[in-house]
Amino acid sequence: MKYISFAIPCYNSQEYMSHAIETILTGGEDVEIIIVNDGSKDNTSKIGHEYAEKYPDIIRVIDKENGGHGDAVNYGLANAEGKYFKVVDSDDWVNTESLQNILNVLKKMEEHGEEVDMLIANYVYEKEGVSHKKVIHYRNVLPQNQIFKWSDVGRFHIDQYILMHSVIYRTDMLKLCQLTLPKHTFYVDNIYVYYPLPHVRKMYYMDEDFYRYYIGREDQSVNEKVMIKRVDQQIFVTRTMIDMYQMRQISNKKLRAYMEKYLAIMMTVSSILCIRSKDPENMEKKKELWKYLRQKDKKTFVRIRYGILGQSMNLPGKSGRKISSLAYLLARKIIGFN
Repeated sequence: MKYISFAIPCYNSQEYMSHAIETILTGGEDVEIIIVNDGSKDNTSKIGHEYAEKYPDIIRVIDKENGGHGDAVNYGLANAEGKYFKVVDSDDWVNTESLQNILNVLKKMEEHGEEVDMLIANYVYEKEGVSHKKVIHYRNVLPQNQIFKWSDVGRFHIDQYILMHSVIYRTDMLKLCQLTLPKHTFYVDNIYVYYPLPHVRKMYYMDEDFYRYYIGREDQSVNEKVMIKRVDQQIFVTRTMIDMYQMRQISNKKLRAYMEKYLAIMMTVSSILCIRSKDPENMEKKKELWKYLRQKDKKTFVRIRYGILGQSMNLPGKSGRKISSLAYLLARKIIGFN
């Protein structure tokens, strides 16, 4: 059987996609690789089909019109046949030893008739020009090497949130909860991680530095200048997350607290991008975003604005600069931009 389906969304990825593919290929026939060519104009499709011809039992290629990263993930999920599903961006890669360790755990679970909804592992910031690589781990928050539930989860630090890089979902769970990401929209990885959370019952954490998250391209979506240009899309994703759930309907207190803090991060990142743009129109958008949260879920608004982010968020005058600096540092910790 295929234990993990790896979807690799590719757009004009000819320069680096092979590295991602080669690292996942070490999983052999226990994995499948779905290369989703999202309307590329270079040799991405050609490279993908060459790999598929060489490894027909492991690799498939889907050629589609350009729909953006989220749409490519949708296609990958719709065609996934593995028990679990993982997205690997075409300029990232995985640690091959960790991949084998994860596969061994999933095989043992299958032998014992067990399954989880979400498997979590560490990810590493592979930042260009930086010799010391920052590792995001969860060993102080999550029980290791055992199946656990939300009630067993500890307190997350501000830079420890579960991102697309760290999560492997059970494929059927994603399909049953009808996860669908917006087309032609950046930053939908937040929706990918956030939306399924109330459907997650059983989890498993491995202290493995599995996913290698490359940061260094000037056109990369987490480049600060690029993010400011795309602030409307960041706000759209944040509004979409606000619309997903009324927090009072999330019965598990630890899950609800985690989701509120995640939403607080999204509100902060959206706000700081508007502030750093120095554009009066964007400042108005920031104001409207907070107003939108208050209208949709006033209790959550109060907890985020005056609890999670603190009283200083609402103070005028010089505190605005303090907020800007604080939020900027928070954004750097969370999304790693320069």
